[in-house]
Amino acid sequence: MKPNPRPLALGLTVVLLAAACSTPASRIKANPEAFARLTADQKVLVQAGQIALGFESEAVRLALGDPDRTTVRTDARGETIVWHFLTYEAEGRLLFTGTYHSGRNWWGWGATYPYYLDYPARTVRDRFRVEFHGGKVIAITREDTR
Repeated sequence: MKPNPRPLALGLTVVLLAAACSTPASRIKANPEAFARLTADQKVLVQAGQIALGFESEAVRLALGDPDRTTVRTDARGETIVWHFLTYEAEGRLLFTGTYHSGRNWWGWGATYPYYLDYPARTVRDRFRVEFHGGKVIAITREDTR
């Protein structure tokens, strides 16, 4: 009798998906030096996956992970870097939050893209936005989920 490869493939898929999930705890474990540089108050917030005004990008990355998209706004004060954390929706229902796939193309550079990139009539919006000026968080915009 030939062994069924499906259970092995399913188990491997589950392991890979679990490894891809990033949490504040996993990001802190991967970068303990950055976490050690934070103040006691910042450490509490980062562990809870939260940020505050005045945080540096390294602390935001520990708390929230990598942004889905980055933009630069220039005004009279200078350049403001904006990190966007995105939500994908269609017909009023959530499709996905964040980026799902990442890979390498034939010349070696990686790219991440949303799982529902080609979903018809999908909308993309910021669920969370963080603005940096001079290397520090100056504004935080989040959805009101009430």
